[in-house]
Amino acid sequence: MDLSTTDLDPRALLRLMFLSREGDRREGILLRQGKGWFQVSGTGHETLAALAWALRPEDYLFPYYRDRAVVLARGVSTKELASAYLAKAGSSSGGRQMPGHYSDRKRNIFSVATPTAAQCLPAAGAAWGFKLAGTDQVAVAMVGDAATRQGEFYEAIAFALQESLPVIFLIEDNRYGISTPTDKFFPFRIGALGEKALVRVDARDPFVLLKVFRECVARARAGEGPTVLWCELDRLCSHTSSDDQRLYRDADDLAIDAGRDPLALLAQKLIAEGALTEAQWAAEQAEMVQEVDAAYRAAELEPDPESDPMTHLFGPPSASVASPLSSSEPTTMVAVVNETLKHALAQNEKVILFGEDIEDPKGGVFGLTKGLTLAFPDQVFNAPLAEATILGAAVGLAATGYKPLFEIQFTDFLPPAFNQLLTNVANLRWRTCSDWSCPMVILSPYGAYLPGGSIWHSESNEGMWAHIHGLNIVIPSTPEDAAGLLWSAIHGNDPTLFLLPKHIFRKRALLPAEAQPIPLGKAVVRKPGRDVTLVTFGNCIEVAEEAITQTELDGISVELIDLRSIAPLDIATIVQSLEHTGRLVVVHEDARTTGIGQAIITEITANSERFQLLYSAPQLVARQDTYIGFNPLLEYAALPSVAQVADAIRRVME
Repeated sequence: MDLSTTDLDPRALLRLMFLSREGDRREGILLRQGKGWFQVSGTGHETLAALAWALRPEDYLFPYYRDRAVVLARGVSTKELASAYLAKAGSSSGGRQMPGHYSDRKRNIFSVATPTAAQCLPAAGAAWGFKLAGTDQVAVAMVGDAATRQGEFYEAIAFALQESLPVIFLIEDNRYGISTPTDKFFPFRIGALGEKALVRVDARDPFVLLKVFRECVARARAGEGPTVLWCELDRLCSHTSSDDQRLYRDADDLAIDAGRDPLALLAQKLIAEGALTEAQWAAEQAEMVQEVDAAYRAAELEPDPESDPMTHLFGPPSASVASPLSSSEPTTMVAVVNETLKHALAQNEKVILFGEDIEDPKGGVFGLTKGLTLAFPDQVFNAPLAEATILGAAVGLAATGYKPLFEIQFTDFLPPAFNQLLTNVANLRWRTCSDWSCPMVILSPYGAYLPGGSIWHSESNEGMWAHIHGLNIVIPSTPEDAAGLLWSAIHGNDPTLFLLPKHIFRKRALLPAEAQPIPLGKAVVRKPGRDVTLVTFGNCIEVAEEAITQTELDGISVELIDLRSIAPLDIATIVQSLEHTGRLVVVHEDARTTGIGQAIITEITANSERFQLLYSAPQLVARQDTYIGFNPLLEYAALPSVAQVADAIRRVME
């Protein structure tokens, strides 16, 4: 039912509030009985259920873990929440998320992540999608008062104001962040943020709350931009089941809050007004207690999830499609990336490019997007200098049906966006059992062997990114592979980090007359050989080729494998090569410790059948465990050299 078309029904609201309260109470009992592992309560926040009377089904809700009453009002059943509490197979996360981490794709309830304020930028991204599509949908991001000190909260507000987005940031101010009073931290109390777009409301009264919230929604639908809605509430419970607020709050303070219990006050109001009798209310409560009890008893009997945590890391493979590019003259990676993006923009109006300095006339610091703004002004946009905003907005756009192709100027600048990459981009599919997903491409020039970059323009760090599960990582070494792999990534169902090796991305080469599909996760043999298998990728292809030329003078035949993708990692092609060479050298630009080379060598040596293929100990050539210096002497001293690779080839032949 679309509650936004009806007036607030006080009796219906009271029932929702009680169902929420009783669900919290029931979970507390089950926890004490050893039938649960953890509980987070929304007690005291139940008036927020009234928000449902201002929202339409097509609006998006980005809740946080104290919003049980809101999701009930949105249409989620107590039975569904019971399944989530008991981590059952049929729950919204298949038992992968803590209770209170709501998600429902059908009802446009975005999946809650534990890191606070992580939902704010995706909410802004979804609102941007609504604006681009020309709809009057609204996104609502709900966040606790302590979380307003997260940097992403500020970035989300700034982006929403910049673009005049239809989003409401609703702050649930209960004055505590676990045990810490937030009075001296809350930005709107200490004057850290101005009052533009700020509305303050005593949300303990659901009628006052709904009136103010409806005004905020009307502003958003009319294109008048975002609102920060500061809702004053009381937390009538400990932070979670792992906390006891009596240890840090005095009895008088707790008594004051208890005297403002919104559920009790609303019931008293309806009884005083004659809309409800005490007998009716007692009977309704008894009925709902039985309803909640039945829901949790039924959930206890549901099957537990299968003990396979690997499912839903990735979606179904997309059909392989050949790149549309062709060229009669030698070309570069930069040129084919530009042309591929142009084809993608022309093919699908839902493709959006977003990144720092990517608009014309600059067209990106490396020219990857040169000319695209002029051709597609409604699809190509400059981003603020805020990497978290770039990836967070991508999450929201992907959730609303767009295909973000977003650029991070250098891979060294990914760390400010690490929270979104790890918290939302990569694990969204896994934690919702594919209910939500984030198909996108993150383009980023990377790597060294290009003097003058120093520590923050020349790092590679692909081993770090490969540790993020659910993320494809692609590193082409030829224009053909750049075109084919990017086209595959664009048509994929999952997020891809597309790293462009700067040292060789202007190296010229011909494209094939007829392009073949290049799937992600499939290595290629660049040069056949009989004695040694050399595995590498990216900038180190050139280093490896020079080393092979040197060792051929010694009569050593080297088979060169270009991984092209490090996630997924094509171990099968490496093993197939070792079956006739028996010797392994791995070269990578990243630091030695926990790099891809160590992972490959472990995969070979930890398997007895693969280990038996080896005639000698595998060798790894990698960057030293240090940073890239500005002086070229420092840079090249840290990186794998031709001489080091040649020595490693000779060593495995001993």
